[in-house]
Amino acid sequence: MEAFIRFCDRLSLYGGVVSGVLTIVALVLVCAEMVVRTMFSKTLYITEEYTGYLMAALTFLALAYTLRDKSHIRMVFLHEILKGRARTLVDIYAFAVGFLFCAVLTYTCVDFFLDAIRTGSRSMQISATYLAIPNFFMPLGSLILTLQFAAEFCRSLLRLRTGETGEAESSTLGR
Repeated sequence: MEAFIRFCDRLSLYGGVVSGVLTIVALVLVCAEMVVRTMFSKTLYITEEYTGYLMAALTFLALAYTLRDKSHIRMVFLHEILKGRARTLVDIYAFAVGFLFCAVLTYTCVDFFLDAIRTGSRSMQISATYLAIPNFFMPLGSLILTLQFAAEFCRSLLRLRTGETGEAESSTLGR
């Protein structure tokens, strides 16, 4: 179980790193568009479309990393009230619900991706981008998020089994 948790944490970290790289790529693309428009009174034509694809990709790839680092917006009301075993049980319940939701999301995103492959859909923009390429990042990011929810569920089960309460963890921001 600990190997699975480490694997999911590593996978989430890679997703976060790739997300950061995609952010830089989007920034470079927007800056290039600004330079081309200012200096040459021309346009790259693809900037708006591709930055949209990059934003969707980096969002989905960063979700698991954000969960791993406890950086999502959280409601900590119950965490402040509950202590010890009860807090861990609430975590287990929350991670199970999150896992189920993300499993359905992953299934839906895979179906969306496969539909783009089956139909060979292309964007209506001037680039006529094959939409399966940007759509790929949605099921990938959803799958990594689903695995991270499973890892957090397992981590809470281990904490319950060892009797570790995680008291210090709840008072900090992130891990």
